[in-house]
Amino acid sequence: MSIVTTDNPPESITGTPQAPPVHTLSVFVNNKAGVLMRICQVFARRGYNIDSLVVSHGRDEHFSRMTIGISGDPAGLEQIILQVTKLIDVIHCIEHTSSDSVTKELLLVKFIVAKKDRTEALQIIDHYGGKTIDLTPTSMIAMLNGDTTKIDAALTMFSQFEVIETVRTGKVVMARGELAT
Repeated sequence: MSIVTTDNPPESITGTPQAPPVHTLSVFVNNKAGVLMRICQVFARRGYNIDSLVVSHGRDEHFSRMTIGISGDPAGLEQIILQVTKLIDVIHCIEHTSSDSVTKELLLVKFIVAKKDRTEALQIIDHYGGKTIDLTPTSMIAMLNGDTTKIDAALTMFSQFEVIETVRTGKVVMARGELAT
């Protein structure tokens, strides 16, 4: 019996529909209890799934920025943004695209690597601009950052080793130029 984790998902059901498009929202909020719950309820009522969520206070600890990756019907996105913006303690909610923002995520990947394969593993880490942050006689942990495509490509390359575990931060986003995030 195998354990199901994010690194070892159950076999997918054949004939499942293609995944809906992913949208990246930046939500600036008052840093108060219950704000995240109210925002999540808006997404749930509209049938949207939260794919990634990063929350942290900024320069002023009274405010937090939420970067939320969601998937669902694009037709309802504008309505969700309006409803989130109307919530108590939400200052603004903006959708960001790759053309108007910089989007990155962080990956930690732990894998088994034999001594004879270390050079190849280090070359993969170097190719993707990553760093080795832990090394034992039998395993490594690598840290990489970049856009989702880069992270996915790196994971594909690491799959030639026995991947024990992966942890991804989810997207963080910042508007380009002088635009507000």
